[in-house]
Amino acid sequence: MQSADTAPSSQSSTRQPSIPLDWDEKPNLNISAFSQLPSSTFGHNQHMIINSDFKEALRQILWQFRAPIRYAFAYGSGVFPQTASAPKSASTVHPHPSPAISSMQGGQGKMIDFIFGVSYTQHWHSLNLQQHRDHYSAIGSMGSSFVSRVQDNYGAGVYFHPYVTVNGTLIKYGVVNLDTLCRDLSEWDTLYLAGRLQKPVKILRDDPRVRLANQLNLISAVRTALLLLPSDFTEQDLYGTIAGLSYLGDPRMALPAENSNKVANIVKYQLPNFRRLYAPLIENLPNVAFHDSRCNSSAWMDDPDTNATLAQDMDPKRRGNMVRRLPRSFRLKLYFRYQSKFQIPQREFDKMLEESDDQDPTRVKRQQCGVFDQRIASDRPDDLRKEVRKAIKSTVQWPSATQSLKAILTSGLSRSVRYVREKIAKYRQGQRQRQQQEKEIRNRRHGHQKQPGSASSSEEKVS
Repeated sequence: MQSADTAPSSQSSTRQPSIPLDWDEKPNLNISAFSQLPSSTFGHNQHMIINSDFKEALRQILWQFRAPIRYAFAYGSGVFPQTASAPKSASTVHPHPSPAISSMQGGQGKMIDFIFGVSYTQHWHSLNLQQHRDHYSAIGSMGSSFVSRVQDNYGAGVYFHPYVTVNGTLIKYGVVNLDTLCRDLSEWDTLYLAGRLQKPVKILRDDPRVRLANQLNLISAVRTALLLLPSDFTEQDLYGTIAGLSYLGDPRMALPAENSNKVANIVKYQLPNFRRLYAPLIENLPNVAFHDSRCNSSAWMDDPDTNATLAQDMDPKRRGNMVRRLPRSFRLKLYFRYQSKFQIPQREFDKMLEESDDQDPTRVKRQQCGVFDQRIASDRPDDLRKEVRKAIKSTVQWPSATQSLKAILTSGLSRSVRYVREKIAKYRQGQRQRQQQEKEIRNRRHGHQKQPGSASSSEEKVS
């Protein structure tokens, strides 16, 4: 276990030349020490820099749990602002927050979200039920064995406790087994937690296995986004595409239960953090690069106003290699979609899957694209984007829907109703924000149209 104190300075170079270029070929996800990672600086890009007092206040919340937490991160708008400034409020959702939390949230007071990674689900809930029985709904009375089965066997494998007060602060925390977390990060079987970690989070306790799996998750997010983007694009295009991956197929985005501007707001107000997360990975990929002189400035990494341009190599073989290196579970979904599209006979398809199997430990081979990967990458860009998006939706839709239904059981009725009300309020806020943006665009267009017309009219009168 390691804290975020080891994160390097934000002024450090994005390049990490000591990392082997093929580190993601056959990663060993059974490591137990940070010294077993590919390099001493491996994964430092995952550590966001936040106010030190605020970070300590978040870490103090973790210490209020006697059950062992191996990996933990805080995320969401309670940690990373998604608006220009937090409006002052006379009230706060936190009963007795620390001064650091009140200061960082600008008096607005937002529930702070956490994810706890644990080694043994039943043991963890057994200890937590003894200490924090009030955090559980009625199913807590069924015991830790039942609680752990509900967590591990349904939805995305997460057990959420919303609207609980710890250390005077209102929080929501989700509990996940480390094996479930690492599998989703490395294979994208649900994209539920992998999607959260594709956006800036504050890691409070680190674990070497999770750090390695998450680095796989992040580089996979870049590759998937590149398949969805044209040859030339901006940072906001890239980070917006990445941030939106896990919302494709999320039922909350189709219902009035989420701010429709959520992705745009996350990227707009967290651009330097997205840059810190992904620029080191981009610098080490052979098929994409920053093409912007502003990136040569030492202040670029922390500049929220710079939206640098990038370019990628659209060569089918290069892009085929990206297809081949997508997370296994997700890649299979994409393969099945293209089997249907290309009408490949089942026997031929099965043989191709066997040849591309990464799970066989007796095979020593590089993850290089085959004819099928290259054929997928050569598909018309619009068609490729459509198929990739459908594969993402099929990954996200069912786990996200069942996780939302499970939350009613695990949170209890009153907390679930409160959660839905707040989500609907966010949806309405997003609608108002969008209407305001559309109004401003119309006003600007009207202003541009009016000026030439006025001049022309005056000239006619003079003549």
